[in-house]
Order: sequence, then C-alpha cells, then structure tokens
Amino acid sequence: MDLRQHIRTVPDFPKPGILFYDISTLLAHGPAWKATVEQLADAVRPHKPDLLVGIESRGFLTAAPLAVALEIGFVMVRKKGKLPGETIRFTYELEYGSDTVEIQKDAIQHGQRVVVLDDLLATGGTMAAAIHLLRIAGADVRAAAFVMELDFLEGRKRLDVPVTSLVRYES
Repeated sequence: MDLRQHIRTVPDFPKPGILFYDISTLLAHGPAWKATVEQLADAVRPHKPDLLVGIESRGFLTAAPLAVALEIGFVMVRKKGKLPGETIRFTYELEYGSDTVEIQKDAIQHGQRVVVLDDLLATGGTMAAAIHLLRIAGADVRAAAFVMELDFLEGRKRLDVPVTSLVRYES
C-alpha cells in the first residue's frame, strides 16, 4: 500500500510558506493505518526493543499501537511539566529559543533497549534531544522510526542511531 496517498498536505500551516504533512487522514483510513503499524513493526522488530518511546504528541499515536502489536511496553517523552511524579529533563536549543523534554524517572530501567518513534523527522532536533534524554535515563537507544521524513531538512544527520522512515519527501 502506498501510504503517501493517505497523507494530506496542508499549505501555509502553521504559518505562511510551510507545507504541513498531516497524518490525520492516514489515521482515519483503517487499512492504511494498519499497514503503517505493520510496516513499522517489521522495521522495529530486528532491534529487539524492550520498550517503545513516543515523543509528544503524534509520536504517541505511532508508538502506542506499535507497542501493542509487538507486545512490549510504551513510554512517553513529553514537554516540560506534563508528566506526574519525578522526572528527568533535558533542555535543548531550537532555531529561536529552547525547549525541554522530560521522561518519568522510573519509566526505564538501566540498560533497557528502546526504539524511539515520532510521526515526522524534519530537522531532527527534538528526536536528538529525546535520544539524549533517554540515554541520561539509562536506556540503550537502538533506533528511531518515523512515518514520514523530510529529506531536504537532513534531520537524520543529527541522529546517531539507525533511522527508518516509511515515507520520504525530497522537497
């Protein structure tokens, strides 16, 4: 199945000049979403993860059903202040400012193998920060996986783990 046919593009969102790749149409099409989860399972399974980690918020949509399919656990990386209990934080620089991601302190046991998921790989900044945070938490980060990748932004160059993207856009 060509997943690209189920991903809608929205011009000028969230601001003029940006072409937004919207997976809500993919999520709404049962057979296409099932094919997405199956393809991600095939890509992730060889890394033998103990846990899948999803990055807020669309990464949750990707990682949670995949964790069910692989019969393993799911953990969330969220923006600062969104998780209860003790957390581990990592602040990273953005093009204009900074952001902070967190994980619950007890979410990962030292040495657990994880694969990190998000819907889109663009510049790679958030994924690189999540990988760094997970390593601080003691995870053995095996790979990163995405539904889509914007090749022209070269985000995979910022990642030091194997990367899988089901759909890649050249421009």
